[in-house]
Amino acid sequence: MQNTEYTDAHIKTLEGVEHIRRRPGMYIGRLGNGANPGDGIYVLLKEIVDNCIDEFSAGFGNKVIIDIEDKQVRVRDYGRGIPLGSVVKATSELNTGGKFDDKVFKKSVGLNGVGTKAVNALSEKFYVESFREGESSWASYERGQLIGSGKKEKVNEKNGTLVVFTPDGEMFNGFDFNMDYVETMVKNYSYLKKGLTLVLNGTAYKSENGLLDLVRENMSETPLYEPIHLEGEDIEIVLTHGNSYGENISSFVNGQNTRDGGTHLAAFREAIAKTLKEYFKKDYKPEDCRQGIIGAVSIQIQEPNFEGQTKTKLGSTYMWEKYKNDEHGPTIRSFINDFVARNLDNYLRIHLDVVPIIENKIKESQAEREEIAGIQKKTRERNKKANVYNRKLRDCRYHFSDKLPKDKQDLAEQTSIFITEGDSASGTITKVRNANYQAVFSLRGKPINCYKESRKRVAENEELNLLISALGVEDDLDNLRYNNIIVATDADDDGMHIRMLVLTFFMKYYPDLIRRGHVHILQTPLFRVANKKERRYCYSVDEKEKAIKALKTSVQITRFKGLGEISSDEFVDFIGENMRLDLVKLSDEESISDIMEFYMGDNTIDRQNFIRANLKSEEELEDVNI
Repeated sequence: MQNTEYTDAHIKTLEGVEHIRRRPGMYIGRLGNGANPGDGIYVLLKEIVDNCIDEFSAGFGNKVIIDIEDKQVRVRDYGRGIPLGSVVKATSELNTGGKFDDKVFKKSVGLNGVGTKAVNALSEKFYVESFREGESSWASYERGQLIGSGKKEKVNEKNGTLVVFTPDGEMFNGFDFNMDYVETMVKNYSYLKKGLTLVLNGTAYKSENGLLDLVRENMSETPLYEPIHLEGEDIEIVLTHGNSYGENISSFVNGQNTRDGGTHLAAFREAIAKTLKEYFKKDYKPEDCRQGIIGAVSIQIQEPNFEGQTKTKLGSTYMWEKYKNDEHGPTIRSFINDFVARNLDNYLRIHLDVVPIIENKIKESQAEREEIAGIQKKTRERNKKANVYNRKLRDCRYHFSDKLPKDKQDLAEQTSIFITEGDSASGTITKVRNANYQAVFSLRGKPINCYKESRKRVAENEELNLLISALGVEDDLDNLRYNNIIVATDADDDGMHIRMLVLTFFMKYYPDLIRRGHVHILQTPLFRVANKKERRYCYSVDEKEKAIKALKTSVQITRFKGLGEISSDEFVDFIGENMRLDLVKLSDEESISDIMEFYMGDNTIDRQNFIRANLKSEEELEDVNI
């Protein structure tokens, strides 16, 4: 039994924003270094820009200027400006802000009085200045600590707020802004706020047609019919169909890109299927109505309840929280269903040329689904009898699709499945994984090339069939059992080939898993450089050379050729807190068919040149002599 004394002296009070620095994950999700669009530096940027968007939504200011240079961010809006006597409070005192008063901000993104404070606390330097009627009030901070503040009685500036900050390198180690991610964020803001101009590093973005512009500009294939664009009070939708698999629907709340969906996206998906079934007076399956759908939905609600500070999934049930205890209050589900049922039905009755195109698409999806479902069922039954499933999957305790209590919800975010090649690698990972939230799936040999094979042939494939069963997405992506799908293959040409085969499967049949940020590639070390006192793991030849110089004497170098060669006690570091993951990215404007043709088609010379340019040569990797 622990004999540590527990007294009043052990009770601590964290002042100001200190709690944010101690527990940043509670406020911004992950930290990261900017390599992933969900990393914290983009959350910090969003928090500041969201405030500007809220000003525009309230009817003040039609321009936001964003400049990012040398890791410093500068954001200037032309709204009302923070009340001059509250600049310090609004940027440093938790649970302080104007958005608690819905008379001032009726449909804002941020409501909890934390956003700007989190940016302040997690920035090396943070400066804010509010301009109002020829006067200004300013405050300057370092890592959340106020170092100066004051007022200026005469300034030649239009009303609004200026924020300048540099994310803290102590928190975001080695960070850098990926401007592609930032540009996508800014474009989304412009699509959702018609009339607002956003200027990013001198380039202006402004949309005249809202979500219709978003869908048109990001479309990677020719749609089967002109996108349907419907607008109403507090709602805007766009939809069409293409020939790709899966669903590609973007969702937004109060200008916030809800990458992980939520109640509004679920309602939109339900409403589309229900309306089409009722229009055609046929009992089509919802998945057939939505197969190949391309679209977007945006709603405006009061006091949105997002799951997590990063606001990527809407948890609200009601359009207005004041009705949450009123059984007659408008739910998000009923609001969206009513709007889609009325307006989409009207559209189809007017634009009769679209009707046969949509129904033919539904019928084609139905026929293929029924054929494939029968094949998959036989394959699963055969595998079940042979007990193959249990040999291939080492499952974990918690799953992403579980309805976990609040104190365990962070486990759902961590749930991962490692897709490995062979028993050796899967055995190593299984020994050291955290069985609460890390599962392992073992592939046998190389999967088939889905790009070249028919859907029927793919459905008959045992490996891929079992993989989809393990992921839980046979019927609906919302049933995904793991938040992170991690492809863990050897760092050689065979491993790269297997990796590409697995990614091709996801890209062709489950592209939304990639778009939603669920698919990753595990980086594992190529070398171990050690002397008697220290050992370092290196992921490239350059890292190896630096380690050799740092350790200097009596250096021993080990080249890892496969995951199975790495001992269990070493591997635990590579799938724990120090795990390095490469996010598999697929932007909407990228053509999936073009990507697959390049990597998995018959363009042998081009692909060979790509591999030579990107895969480290064996000569480099084998040259371990000093």
